[in-house]
Amino acid sequence: MNHKPLDRLSLRGMRFDCIVGLFGHERNTPQPVELDVTMHFDTRAAAREGRLVNTIDYSRILGELRFVMIAARFRLLESAAEAVAAWLLLPPSADVPRPQVDRVDVRLTKLVALSGAAVPTIEIHRDTSDYAFVTEPKSFGFVDVVFETKECGVYRERIHAKTVLPTHVHQQIDESELVLGDGFLLQGEPVSAGMAHTWPRGFAHRYENTTDVEQSFLCIDRPAFIPSDEVEVDVPIAQLSRPEGTRFF
Repeated sequence: MNHKPLDRLSLRGMRFDCIVGLFGHERNTPQPVELDVTMHFDTRAAAREGRLVNTIDYSRILGELRFVMIAARFRLLESAAEAVAAWLLLPPSADVPRPQVDRVDVRLTKLVALSGAAVPTIEIHRDTSDYAFVTEPKSFGFVDVVFETKECGVYRERIHAKTVLPTHVHQQIDESELVLGDGFLLQGEPVSAGMAHTWPRGFAHRYENTTDVEQSFLCIDRPAFIPSDEVEVDVPIAQLSRPEGTRFF
């Protein structure tokens, strides 16, 4: 029996300045990369109903992928491409409903890596059967492990309704987090979806889900998460500050 190909939505020509490379100058100086992705999924519900939740919000996806590329500081193009593919194939969360993507094509190019002599590009093709995502239960909700290398980890943290992720610090990990849901208090103050913050080592931070629906954020740890390095601290909410945030969508 012949099967029709899935519908496809592509985002092409995404350009970011980010850390991707092995060598000293590449670890310290952002360089331009170009990212193309194609997501395969069923668009018929969106066509019939005309609702954004039935399709892929490409402005949001652009922001999420930009955050991953900038925050993770990958050493290899292969790692960056794999993380992008895994993020796009992760099952949707309750606070950000969208169709399940069944397959992705990822093309990633380092535009100036060889000073114009050649343009290195990696292309990968993945589907949902290529990943067995690990979900770790926590007292506050769940952590979905999206992608890990020694140097960095990509995670989605999901906080139960009416639940607090307690105030904590890291001494070995630098952490960047992009808010995905629209019902969080961060450091005791409202924070909207699309805002990202970077927490230096030793910087206390706290999330509270004030809604009746699970809320989530995208977390990048450098290096990958070390369980013993997440230490709860007793700091009054009124004394918690937060670094200047960056809007990604």
